[in-house]
Amino acid sequence: MRVLVCDDEALARMRLKRLVERCDMEVVAEAGTGREALASASRLHPDVVLMDIRMPDMDGLEASAHLTCLEPAPAVIFCTAFEEHALQAFRVHALDYLLKPVSEADLRQALEKVRALNQVQLAEVQHRMAANRPRQRRHISARTYRGLELVQVEDVRYFQADQKYVTVYHTGGSVVINEPLKDLEKEFDGLFVRTHRSTLVALHYIEALEHSGSDGGYEVRLRDLDARLPVSRRHLSGLRQALLNRN
Repeated sequence: MRVLVCDDEALARMRLKRLVERCDMEVVAEAGTGREALASASRLHPDVVLMDIRMPDMDGLEASAHLTCLEPAPAVIFCTAFEEHALQAFRVHALDYLLKPVSEADLRQALEKVRALNQVQLAEVQHRMAANRPRQRRHISARTYRGLELVQVEDVRYFQADQKYVTVYHTGGSVVINEPLKDLEKEFDGLFVRTHRSTLVALHYIEALEHSGSDGGYEVRLRDLDARLPVSRRHLSGLRQALLNRN
């Protein structure tokens, strides 16, 4: 099997690499951050990622959720020095987790567990991981022609649904993701507000709530954006309350 090792400590990566090779498996890449792991996994398609949990910028729990966007997605085995992080890994239905210092016997057993899974079983594990993200992500991930593209949540202006897909409009353009708008609304409660059945808008980008014309309707004007977004009557009171709470 092909293994990617991700840990922000070089000595920890070196040790894990040595242990993997003792298990007669290949380390195809090393990564020092969750972002680096995603970039390498998108390019090299490893079978397994050995993922540290506590890392700066993007921790292993969030990075593992983004890995499920890849096709095929790798199995993830968390490696952590902290028991509470192991419990978090368990709650998101990780395939396995190993407490540091990782022993060769434990690593071999975890890797053999991956080898024993068929594609249907592995896909089910990955689905549970994606569905059980422990908290708000700091990034949105999308599969594009460039590979796995990450967008910082703070750069997202609004989400707009069209049937089963959602377009993410951000400061650098837009990407399409396959996530229900209702799930995004729940995850990012307090940061985004529903303005229409198909639209979720970032509160900090809303510049004004204005009348849209003689029909008595409303729309929101977004900072640094020419377009106006309609507000449905059903969501008007919730939007007003969210704007009051913001202020």
